[in-house]
Amino acid sequence: MLTLLNLLSAVTLLVWGTHIVRTGILRVYGSNLRRVIAQNMDKRPLAFIAGIVVTAMVQSSNATAMLVTSFVGQGLMAMTPALAIMLGADVGTALMARVLTFDLSWLSPLLIFLGVIFFLSRKQTRVGQMGRVAIGLGLIILALELIVQAAAPITQAQGVKVLFASLTGDILLDALVGALFAMISYSSLAAVLLTATLAGSDLISLPVAIGLVVGANIGSGLLAFISTSMQNAAGRRVALGSLLYKLIGLLLIIPLLHPLVDWLDTLSFSPQELVIGFHLLYNTLRCLLMLPTVKLMGRVCNALLPERDSGEAQMRPRHLDPSALETPSLALANAARETLRLGDIVDSLLTTMLGALRGTQPAMAQQVRTLGEDADALYSAIKLYLAQMTREDLSEHDNRRWAEIIELAINLKLSSDLIERMLRKVQQQKTAQRREFSEVGLGELTGLQEQLLANLRLGLSVFLSADPESARLLLREKRRFRAQERRLAHAHVSRLQRKVVQSIETSSLHLELIADMKRLNSLFCSSAYVVLGGSDTGGLLLDSVPDEPRQP
Repeated sequence: MLTLLNLLSAVTLLVWGTHIVRTGILRVYGSNLRRVIAQNMDKRPLAFIAGIVVTAMVQSSNATAMLVTSFVGQGLMAMTPALAIMLGADVGTALMARVLTFDLSWLSPLLIFLGVIFFLSRKQTRVGQMGRVAIGLGLIILALELIVQAAAPITQAQGVKVLFASLTGDILLDALVGALFAMISYSSLAAVLLTATLAGSDLISLPVAIGLVVGANIGSGLLAFISTSMQNAAGRRVALGSLLYKLIGLLLIIPLLHPLVDWLDTLSFSPQELVIGFHLLYNTLRCLLMLPTVKLMGRVCNALLPERDSGEAQMRPRHLDPSALETPSLALANAARETLRLGDIVDSLLTTMLGALRGTQPAMAQQVRTLGEDADALYSAIKLYLAQMTREDLSEHDNRRWAEIIELAINLKLSSDLIERMLRKVQQQKTAQRREFSEVGLGELTGLQEQLLANLRLGLSVFLSADPESARLLLREKRRFRAQERRLAHAHVSRLQRKVVQSIETSSLHLELIADMKRLNSLFCSSAYVVLGGSDTGGLLLDSVPDEPRQP
């Protein structure tokens, strides 16, 4: 029992080591790796090589699959280069399996020792994250050694011999077992390394090991396809194409299994080396043979997974890629881009408000309600996405950016609710009370609304660029807006004194709209304080408007 527990813990350590390496690499080089993948690679060989390089670094074809499918789902990459990258990812996994089976026992304690020192001393820096990667590599090497040691006494157990004897070389059954293990361990690399270790310990025969390796490939394809279940059809097609390629590889190897085993038996290599060598040769030849067919496979996947109209009017997040959460800088960039989409909704609501005031566009209840629901959906998605990030692991800069994004999202959500109420007030006045603003009053309100719209767009630009000059301009526009708002309020009171009938009838609404616009302007200009809050100039600008509350 203890021996079996040792084996299971060693396998778990192997899986954990690959996870640590993957997350560490993505946190340090995630943006660069994504840039390599996201480039418009019209040439298939370049895309194929990119898949090899990225997968070799992150040690996980599943991680590469998540990156590629998210790009295709967002319309940032075409289907053909995406499938070429996925084929390269399979070769990258095989290369890493070959590297990790070298005699590196001396390297494991050194990597763990240095990795722990760098990770604990400089945790939030790039050097600290590279220490994390070193720990993961050391654990992988250590786990492989432990698997060999734990498997040795197991080979003598009669029950284990009976268990493995049930795998008689039926490639379909062996492939099924290999696929299940890859899915359970969430790593085809771990499955292949364990298979090689078991073969080296004479627990399984070479035909069985080949079947397990082929099945591990299929298991990784199934994992990638299941992981994309929440994505759109475009992203799922990439995972489907990769899975189909691996199933085709299984069909191709079935008639060649026995001749291949006979040939491998003639080679003077250990069983472990033969398994790893077969894995590398099989994936390389299969992927090179399939590379010219990626365009055809893309058409097949389009036919199998066509776009479907969900019939839902509600806007969905476009940039909140879950696979980017392991790379904080990328996740924050995604959240910022989605927040700008929320800003576009507020822009549309303001434009609708402007049309409603002028009478050129009626304040259509359904349109306004739809925009409000879209704003709610995006705000909730942004909030939940940011909540999945552990702030303790963020650097000081990323932590500050996290706060900026959530604050802007809150301000935009408050703005959308406020504009909806303003539109309802205007609609009620025009339909129920049959009252109109005076010509001068209407001109004042529309002018103020146009200035408000310009401040919103400038505020979003400041949030995106963090440009101090634009932030100072935004604060100047804020003060100009406040001066204009006071002047218009006084002008309205003057019309009341002259007993202008239309001004008297709409006085309450007129002043309420001006007050609402003032609140909106404060929400839109809050991004300037974030940019200038730590500078002397920013402090002077803050002091120049003492009666305006600063946004959090």
